[in-house]
Amino acid sequence: MNDCLFCKIVKKEIPITKIYEDKKVLAILDIQPVNDGHVLIIPKKHAVLITELDDNLTSHLFKVAKKINISLRKSGLKCEGVNYFLADGEAAMQEVPHVHLHVFPRYKKDGFGLKFAKKYFKLPSRKKLDIIAKKIKNNK
Repeated sequence: MNDCLFCKIVKKEIPITKIYEDKKVLAILDIQPVNDGHVLIIPKKHAVLITELDDNLTSHLFKVAKKINISLRKSGLKCEGVNYFLADGEAAMQEVPHVHLHVFPRYKKDGFGLKFAKKYFKLPSRKKLDIIAKKIKNNK
């Protein structure tokens, strides 16, 4: 974990703008924000994937996110909505291999969005959905 950017941040080896900290997590302003008020919530325990965190820490991560959501809405920053984004693995656009939850304010025409592939607009059959559901249910 010596090369992990977020572990270095947790160890205070890199300057940050702290929003919140407790024994389990650190919340900081993102240095490349989607919008003003973009916060990253980082577990202090190193884990690449959220499945590596215990349920208590995962729950705590989202409890802190809810508090930050409330604070963003009361802050006076432009905030008509809030996105939570957690990229779990490189294929999911995780750029830093350490679990982190993005919490950022949104407003109409802020320029941020998701791009959908053409296949998104073609609805799958119920049969295909049932097959996929069975695969997921059988592996929980």
